[in-house]
Amino acid sequence: MRPIHALPRALAPLIAASVGLALAATGCSAIGESSSGDEPGSSNDSSSAPGRVVLVTHDSFVLPKPLIKQFEQQSGVDLVVRASGDAGILTNKLVLTKGDPLGDVAFGVDNTFASRALDEGVFAPYDAPLPDGAEEYRLPGDDGHALTPVDNGNVCVNVDDTWFADHDLAPPRTLDDLTDPAYQDLFVLPGAATSSPGMAFLLTTIATYGEDGWQDYWTRLMDNGALLTAGWSDAYEVDFTQGGGQGDRPIVLSYDSSPAFTVADGRSTTSALLDTCFRQVEYAGVLDGAANPQGAEELVDFLLSPEVQAALPESMYVFPVDAGVELPKEWATFAKQPTEPASVDPADITEHRDEWLREWSDITSR
Repeated sequence: MRPIHALPRALAPLIAASVGLALAATGCSAIGESSSGDEPGSSNDSSSAPGRVVLVTHDSFVLPKPLIKQFEQQSGVDLVVRASGDAGILTNKLVLTKGDPLGDVAFGVDNTFASRALDEGVFAPYDAPLPDGAEEYRLPGDDGHALTPVDNGNVCVNVDDTWFADHDLAPPRTLDDLTDPAYQDLFVLPGAATSSPGMAFLLTTIATYGEDGWQDYWTRLMDNGALLTAGWSDAYEVDFTQGGGQGDRPIVLSYDSSPAFTVADGRSTTSALLDTCFRQVEYAGVLDGAANPQGAEELVDFLLSPEVQAALPESMYVFPVDAGVELPKEWATFAKQPTEPASVDPADITEHRDEWLREWSDITSR
């Protein structure tokens, strides 16, 4: 069985700096190990030059070194990776440095933050040629195609199938089931104010129950004993019964890809509830004012290449946007994606995020 701690994307915390909340980062973004430091293909120097291209990204960006070398050989420039926190911190830094950017290209802004970056003029227009299937991941309202979809995944409730079989109890299937007394004190999830998957789950409930109904759902959920943690690692690795930490909660918020990492003897011991999911898409874009815009465009194109797209599942634990990429065997078998994930208009997220987080905090702190 592949160890579940190899799922760093699920550590993606959220900082809602626009609310003025002093939120702490609790891990990585929707994806690998940090690439900051003095390793090849990375640097702590954020300046750019024509002989290199600087990629500003979240702490979880990672690609196999042969692919980095391939890009450098093809483009004739050195790739410098500037790790800049999780997706929320990354977006805030890009906004604060617009016009005088930290690098040439950014990767890792997702659909919960992308509208803010676009509204602030962080990215320059670049209409990258998309592979088959990628058009559906375009950001609504991005008429200038400043953001290019690179990968996607879904935040979903996961269940420990073995626990439910051992306890002769049918697992939940829907969001409403999680408020049923049969599942009291069984659900653990990261909070919306400190975690990207936690925020995605809040958005799932808003999409499902509406702007006037999600508050009642959260009241019922908390009354049924849902446990909030600071981040995904606490929820999954400590409190979840399949996380390896002798947890006692068999229902957890994780990802649609998570069951591909709990495979033993040819079967997965967990399942993702595909009626509880929220889609996350990560984008790359050329930064406005980039010192090397040509190199930035070449890097965006490279992130869409068949080689990089094929490497995404095992290097960053996300699905490629290229529909023609063959997934790893265990992904193809166990990492099922929802056909109709919940969604909220990115512009609505930007407009109401502060308000929704305040209401959520009031409800969950009672």
